Amino acid sequence: MAHKELQYQSGFGNEFATEAVPGALPQGQNAPQKSPLGLYTEQLSGTAFTAPRAVNRRTWTYRIRPSVTHKPFSEIPSGLLRSGPFTELPTPPNQMRWNPLPMPDQPTDFIDGIVTMGGSGDPALQIGVGIHLYAANVPMRDRFFYNADGEMLIVPQERALRIHTELGILAVAPGEICVIPRGIKIRVDLDGPARGYICENYGLSFRLPDLGPIGANGLANPRDFLAPVAAWEDREGDFRIIGKFLGRLWQAEIGHSPLDVVAWHGNYTPCKYDLARYNCINSVSFDHPDPSIYSVITSPSAIPGTANVDFVIFPPRWLVAEHTFRPPWFHRNMMNEFMGLVFGAYDAKAEGFLPGGASLHNCMSGHGPDAETWERASHAELKPVRLDNTLAFMFETGLPVRPTKFALETKILQHEYFECWQGLKKHFHPPQPEKP
Repeated sequence: MAHKELQYQSGFGNEFATEAVPGALPQGQNAPQKSPLGLYTEQLSGTAFTAPRAVNRRTWTYRIRPSVTHKPFSEIPSGLLRSGPFTELPTPPNQMRWNPLPMPDQPTDFIDGIVTMGGSGDPALQIGVGIHLYAANVPMRDRFFYNADGEMLIVPQERALRIHTELGILAVAPGEICVIPRGIKIRVDLDGPARGYICENYGLSFRLPDLGPIGANGLANPRDFLAPVAAWEDREGDFRIIGKFLGRLWQAEIGHSPLDVVAWHGNYTPCKYDLARYNCINSVSFDHPDPSIYSVITSPSAIPGTANVDFVIFPPRWLVAEHTFRPPWFHRNMMNEFMGLVFGAYDAKAEGFLPGGASLHNCMSGHGPDAETWERASHAELKPVRLDNTLAFMFETGLPVRPTKFALETKILQHEYFECWQGLKKHFHPPQPEKP
């Protein structure tokens, strides 16, 4: 099917209903004896059947063929893709930073272009995360991918992705994000070299954070999340399905496109979000608040108030705090912080943190502004300042991020990163005792 301008449905976790052909959705029930238009009925469950209604996720699909029509899977090489438990090498407590991942010099699609930087936990235990970069230069023409280990939060940094999913199509540009739920099949198209970040969430599915004292509004508003409308492919040929299951890649032959859902209804769906719509909450009196005020979506853990992973952004915004050091303060944290930069400069690092690059500050490793930023911020005139042309983000996790062998040995690792703090001077001047 040809799609000129994509359409979307608005809302986060909504009950959606969409049909690409009128009359394809059954009325009054989910599974009639014979589905309309000769389609097959198939339910996709993202939670246990008995999960509480508020968090229960499932979608009913009406498709040209059911998902079971592929041949058996066999394992294929995983390249530089890794999964938990991340035990290739010991994890040092050092602060780490990497330059951007180079664009590939050979034809590389989205799946082959994924490089794992580290992670925590174990997909079999449904806790922790995998953190990846991707760099690709060709579309996935006849290959399809699904991830049984976790949902994928994709953050494009260079060039847009056009993600064809079982439930419809998402166009996701730098400055936007998308979430692909566990198990949903995709094919990723692109029109040139593309690069970005992926947080693979092994734990509870992403949801909007509670607002607490903020009230009913602010941060990411549910209506700004966009889900696709039904759009099917009826293609036959020599295709491959690649599945990520228990940390390994598996491939199966299939004689048709698995993206053949003509209609669907439910609340287990991919979505995209424009980060420019994020409504920042910040200090209007004094002191720099905790970075949790910039949380977009969160995956909770079993410990109340401690996330399996938070997705936090640092977008354009006003700084107005009085008699306050405005950049992030020096800090040691129980949480573990993997940061990326989509565009511009990050206000806590004057040099060396490049768009497409990344940094890692694990549990109790000290971090904060570099020497140049500290010096400048300590003497700045505290008038209202607008931070523009900047979009940094953080995957903040409750478990330490263990870097992969690639991440610890790659040429893009900045071995001199520690030097950005070595220029911090002693300014302590104790009062002198009065002379008798």
